[in-house]
Amino acid sequence: MATLDKRSLGGQHFLQIPGPTNVPERVLRAIAQPTIDHRGPDFAEQTLDLLRHLGPVFGTSGPVVVYPSSGTGAWEAALVNTLSPGDRVLAFETGHFASLWRDMAAKLGLIVDFVPGDWRRGVDPGAVAEHLAADREHSIAAVMVVHNETSTGVTSRIPDIRAAIDGAGHPALLLVDTISSLGSIDYRHEEWGVDVTVSCSQKGLMLPPGLGFNAVSAKALDAAKSARLPTSYWDWEPIVAANEAGYYPYTPPTNLLYGLREALRILDEEGLPNVFARHDRHAEATRAAVRGWGLELLCADEREYSSALTAVLLGPEHDADKIRRLILERFDMSLGTGLGKLAGRVFRIGHLGALSDLTLAGTLCGVQMGLELAGVRIDHGGLRSALEILRAE
Repeated sequence: MATLDKRSLGGQHFLQIPGPTNVPERVLRAIAQPTIDHRGPDFAEQTLDLLRHLGPVFGTSGPVVVYPSSGTGAWEAALVNTLSPGDRVLAFETGHFASLWRDMAAKLGLIVDFVPGDWRRGVDPGAVAEHLAADREHSIAAVMVVHNETSTGVTSRIPDIRAAIDGAGHPALLLVDTISSLGSIDYRHEEWGVDVTVSCSQKGLMLPPGLGFNAVSAKALDAAKSARLPTSYWDWEPIVAANEAGYYPYTPPTNLLYGLREALRILDEEGLPNVFARHDRHAEATRAAVRGWGLELLCADEREYSSALTAVLLGPEHDADKIRRLILERFDMSLGTGLGKLAGRVFRIGHLGALSDLTLAGTLCGVQMGLELAGVRIDHGGLRSALEILRAE
């Protein structure tokens, strides 16, 4: 008998990885509009409107540079615009993506002081203070922090890290990756004293991949004047200058910008405080399910639980990738894989972006059925624990 393609039944594929996330129909329709002249007045008017509404999502009144790029490109832009060859940067091993950012910095000719970690905790503000206090010559030019580590479901406490930098009286720039937190977890670029916020389009902003962002402080703009790492495509200066009139110094991703403007409307209609509260609630329900199943959360510090995703740690007797594959084949649902040294040990449930209570309930139901079919010994009350949170007023 031929295997039935579940998509032929017209059901929805459950894309429950922590990005790219599901793209709302409204955003898809916006992207599908006819492309216009990116040198014409209509484009300039739309760009100025877009940039006005983009700043509040970052919590900034300063410039937000938009690139046709991935989040990796936005990482590079943050580094090359602010630093010089041989500069020291302080970074922390909070997971796979923090490690990749460290690798990039080293390839660019920076000296990286990399503080090891166990991938179950965020950046320790005490360690930040200790390293900066020991740097009496102020040779550390920047502190690199991943706000929400997508590989682990751990969220570092940026206000406490800023306080540690200030407490040490250190002038280092604070560079923060918000790739899987922007638009999903409360974040405040200006209030928290961040110098460069790095992000991208395909997570909480509910877009396809293709846009990278740098929100830039006045201090970072000043640092760019003396930075000597090579820049061309990533150079902030020509983009910020062209943006003042609503244009770009190169061909912009016009249709993705249409989609971004529509995504910002969706966030504005719900209200960012409500967006964050929804993500908090969905995360709480997901953690309740995991605990109810008798399984272990990868994040070891409840102060650092992520509201964008939950990573579930399995015992050595189970292969998380086999369970993910079974769930995909049986229920047409994609879960996030374990990355780097977590390969085969965890699966990740994404609950960010355009997500409703009912979609999350279906997701957790699929996970529970998949665990049962895979022979993982669980308590069947996990789903019930989650539903109690979801149905509460």
